[in-house]
Amino acid sequence: MNRREWLALALIALPGATAFRAFAQSKYPDRPIRLIIPFPPGGVNDAVGRPWADKMSGLLGTVVIENVSGAGGSLGAATVARAQPDGYTILLGNTGTQVVNAIASTHPHYDALTSFEPIAVLGTSAVSIVVNPAVPAKTLTEFIAYAKAGSGKVSYGSPGVGTTSHLTGELFKSLAGLPDLVHVPYRGAGPAIADAMGGQVAMITPNVTGQLLELHKAGKLRILAVTTPKRLPAAPDIPTAIEAGLPDMVAINVIGLYAPAGSPDEIVRRIAEATRMAMSDPDVQQKYRASGFDPTPESGPEAARQLLRDQIARWTPIIRAIGLKLD
Repeated sequence: MNRREWLALALIALPGATAFRAFAQSKYPDRPIRLIIPFPPGGVNDAVGRPWADKMSGLLGTVVIENVSGAGGSLGAATVARAQPDGYTILLGNTGTQVVNAIASTHPHYDALTSFEPIAVLGTSAVSIVVNPAVPAKTLTEFIAYAKAGSGKVSYGSPGVGTTSHLTGELFKSLAGLPDLVHVPYRGAGPAIADAMGGQVAMITPNVTGQLLELHKAGKLRILAVTTPKRLPAAPDIPTAIEAGLPDMVAINVIGLYAPAGSPDEIVRRIAEATRMAMSDPDVQQKYRASGFDPTPESGPEAARQLLRDQIARWTPIIRAIGLKLD
């Protein structure tokens, strides 16, 4: 008996393991599952998706990652929305792909609530306000004053139009009174971070990752603030934007798994149960927290759908207030 068969039988004996009884008896999956990450390699999406895919090899089956980037994540999300609903194509979606793009696009490629079957929320990540060390600002308050003094000449980069990072940047512009802060969109967090390090843009709004924290510690970038309600356990020295005097400057990126609409409920729950077991592993939780990611081990289809509704309600008035249009 191989490891996978042993694990399936063990799970059948556990209370609440109904989904795995079917799993042990069916052939799904009988080929690799594609996990579509709608951004280039690097950044928080890969930092979350790749460990999940690795854990699935012993719980569900082989997961092959495909980075399909473009249009702020819309291209990858649309790829999954159009895929066969057979459980073999899954999206690693976030607030940008599942909420912002669907609300702010004049002609969205998919519907936030009807184009996908939510599987589980893996967790949330903080967004940050980061500057090149050459920028003469040690605090967020000092940067706001610096940007106002250089009206029209200071720019910020984001991983792409329509991402949560972009929306966070626009929210920051509105709350800080910086209408002339120029947005420079990139094709992913990696290129934005590289240009910030090179001084091509003064500020960026990336998700917090282990790589970003290391760059901050090494003095290659300076994280001025995070946009969570409280300081991050992985970086307690970094203040929140709230502490800098922007009480409404709260933005988190919710990251989860989504299948195409119409996917069989049995398969969705199978993936959700395997995900729940993976995310309850203390080693996985510690790895994610070290990356600035707050894991959600007890999620499932219903909780994921409700959080999606909550995020739509949270961001819709903000998107309309700042007039964000993606096309």
